[in-house]
Amino acid sequence: MHDSKYRETKEHGTFAFPMEFYHVGPAHPRYEMFCHWHVEYEIIRILQGRFRMTIEGEEIAARAGDIVFIRGGLLHGGVPEHCLYECMVFRFDSLMTAIPAGARLLEKAGDDFIEIRRHFPAADRELTDIAGRMFGQMQRRGEGYELAVIGALYEFFGYVLQHGWYREKKGASAREGRRIGQLKKVIAVIEERYDECITLEELARAAGMNPGYFCRYFREMTQRTPIDYLNYYRIEQACIKLTDSDASVSEIGVSCGFSDESYFIKTFKKYKGVTPGKYAGARRGK
Repeated sequence: MHDSKYRETKEHGTFAFPMEFYHVGPAHPRYEMFCHWHVEYEIIRILQGRFRMTIEGEEIAARAGDIVFIRGGLLHGGVPEHCLYECMVFRFDSLMTAIPAGARLLEKAGDDFIEIRRHFPAADRELTDIAGRMFGQMQRRGEGYELAVIGALYEFFGYVLQHGWYREKKGASAREGRRIGQLKKVIAVIEERYDECITLEELARAAGMNPGYFCRYFREMTQRTPIDYLNYYRIEQACIKLTDSDASVSEIGVSCGFSDESYFIKTFKKYKGVTPGKYAGARRGK
């Protein structure tokens, strides 16, 4: 079972239309996609650059034009590289229909016994066009866009099933299940205690590993070293606080685990290319 501590609890869309759209670029405070999970399904369209993603331990290198599909409940995260991307997050059960044939096919698409392909290269023009219409409607939100989006989602799943882009799902090995469970424990520690002094030894202990093996394992699973991941997570939290809070740079640095202001500024500039003060000024329109 997935630990609720790193489950994303944000509501996506509304009760009547449980689907939400996100347009994400380097200036977005959630540009880097930290490992998380949610009950909703997610479709990501890469517009520019590259996006190195990990979904339940599987590495995906997505490029401009590619589509990434993430089933609900899967632990996922990624590192964008000069990237511009869009996400649509939706409740799969909202697509269920009273038409028996439609319900049967959708149940198949959402069934634990099959797994839809996670990465669709841009080479398939028809699927790219379907995704383009779907994301375009979500972005424009004109009259009747909800029906157009739902229609495009039906078309998306129908196209995938017609082309057999899924595989019979076999039970995950006990070893792989343990590896993912260990990563979730470490992520939970980082999310809960990022504002504290956390050592490499403590993170390794959370995973039940020695520090040397833990570093290799963590990099394999996330494409980052544990300390790099921790620091970037802290900077992402700082970005949110710099946007939403009137606290000083020093106060925000301390609240994100940086006891030294100069080190906070240096680390922030390393990841964001600007100082915290300039970032806050740009975000607040100063």
